[in-house]
Amino acid sequence: MANTAVRVRLGRGASASDVGALKAWLEREHKLEALRSSGDLEIRERAAEEHPGNPMGAGLEILLVLVSVAGPTLFEDVYKQTKSGVRAWRENRRAVERGEPPEVEVVPDGDAR
Repeated sequence: MANTAVRVRLGRGASASDVGALKAWLEREHKLEALRSSGDLEIRERAAEEHPGNPMGAGLEILLVLVSVAGPTLFEDVYKQTKSGVRAWRENRRAVERGEPPEVEVVPDGDAR
């Protein structure tokens, strides 16, 4: 099955505000925003699935779902842009808030619709 989504999990110690802030950050990433505007991508929060070894502090995860039929090139673009956006968010959070930002795992998800 082709990948249809990118799952973003924040690690232990993440708060609901971290999840919301990262989601808002990703929504403003230029390439992701363009795909959202065209209706080809949805970015949503949802209850985190249990994942041994990576408990999520806030109990939420962010899911970026390709809505239309997407080829591997578009998926790779979304995956790379998501990883880049997460890195930028962590750097920004580190600069504006005390303490280390939560670890973030970005993984492909082939069955997220």
